[in-house]
Amino acid sequence: MRYHFSGVAGAGMNPLACLMRARGHPVQGSDRSLDQGKNPELVARLRGLGIELHPHDGTAVTHAIHRFVYSAAVEADTPEMRAARALGLPCVSRPELLAEVVNAGGPGVAIAGTSGKSTIVGMVGWLLREAGVPATVLGGAALVGEGSGGCFVAGPAAGPVVAEACESDGTLPGYRPALGLVHNISRDHGELDALRPQFTAFAESCGRLLVNAACPEAAALLRRFKPLTYGAAPDAEARLQVTRTGPGRATGVLGFEFREVPLDVPQPGLHNLENAAAAALVALELGLDAVAVEDLLARFPGVARRFEVVGTTTGGIRVVDDYAHNGQKIRAAVSTAQAGAPRVVALFQPHGFGPARFLRHELRALLPGLLRPEDRFCYAEIFYAGGTVAKDISSRTLAEDLPAAMRCGYAPDYDAARRWVVSEARAGDTVLIMGARDPELPRLARAVLASVRR
Repeated sequence: MRYHFSGVAGAGMNPLACLMRARGHPVQGSDRSLDQGKNPELVARLRGLGIELHPHDGTAVTHAIHRFVYSAAVEADTPEMRAARALGLPCVSRPELLAEVVNAGGPGVAIAGTSGKSTIVGMVGWLLREAGVPATVLGGAALVGEGSGGCFVAGPAAGPVVAEACESDGTLPGYRPALGLVHNISRDHGELDALRPQFTAFAESCGRLLVNAACPEAAALLRRFKPLTYGAAPDAEARLQVTRTGPGRATGVLGFEFREVPLDVPQPGLHNLENAAAAALVALELGLDAVAVEDLLARFPGVARRFEVVGTTTGGIRVVDDYAHNGQKIRAAVSTAQAGAPRVVALFQPHGFGPARFLRHELRALLPGLLRPEDRFCYAEIFYAGGTVAKDISSRTLAEDLPAAMRCGYAPDYDAARRWVVSEARAGDTVLIMGARDPELPRLARAVLASVRR
């Protein structure tokens, strides 16, 4: 069948496009960001796999397409969506197609939760690949050094499938995995009252369920499903004992079924140790032995834009690129940076006008208590991906929400953001660039590093 992926550059879309191509289907796609000349590395990768790329204007949508796959980030009235409906093409959302792939896995593994999914999937993918276990892996972020797209490993059609199951578009109930994991549940993309029914339906559909006991919301909501619990909680069946969370690495021991699995993760932060505990359990469930898990996690390269150290200057200024985009993720990234530096210079770009409105009051309450008096913080202007959205809020407003004593910065564009960091950073600081969706943020982080080296 010929597939068309509308929004093919998305972190969740391009791995699926690559998988369909790897399974022998003709694949084509389009994306507004590609029309704007962004993501050149991804363009080269997709074309190298034989995926045709077209303008995102509807002209490529024809009767030759058997399945039209669309991203939830694409509006319902784009030229492509209108053309697909006019032609009567079978339209499949990205999560629906992903659920098909997971549900057909042997076994299918779905990693859910409002934070940590991409890192856990990346860790599991690394463990399986390095251990020589053929499996399909689909995640939202590639491993460090392996490109700018999502995580993608093509395995046999009848083999194991490990993938992220995201709550952002309300599609968690579509998954029926043999093994499901819920790492946490917090306010993200929606209020808790809206998220709880989704995670409950997901839990009901799992053959076997793993739940992080250290997340009170997840543990309380899903207790009735009698899951295997894990994490840094006294009552967890697979208990994580934390020995160190930084500043360079995170270490601990996972006790499970009368054995202990030492965890030594090259990425700092309690959240990364918790991610490693979840990944280790999934790998053990898929047949890896504990010695292999211990050895391979100690060499895990990390996931792109998840506290990724871009570089450190001779003066000791460390520049970190991170995908943090909600309250819990921002807290984790900033706290991890604070553990390794006497002073943090943080820049955050909201990833859309809707998310900015959703996060406004939460960040106004969070940031004054999270940041130390010596830390500095700046809002970059809201990322606009194109399309019809209400531009009724600005990062300038978000900056003005914070107490005057914080001296919160505001950067209307990338160059202003770079100049703000250069004006604030000094020897020994960690510079933290945070934000989601915008493919230019990694380039901004590299530009910041080049500037503070001067």
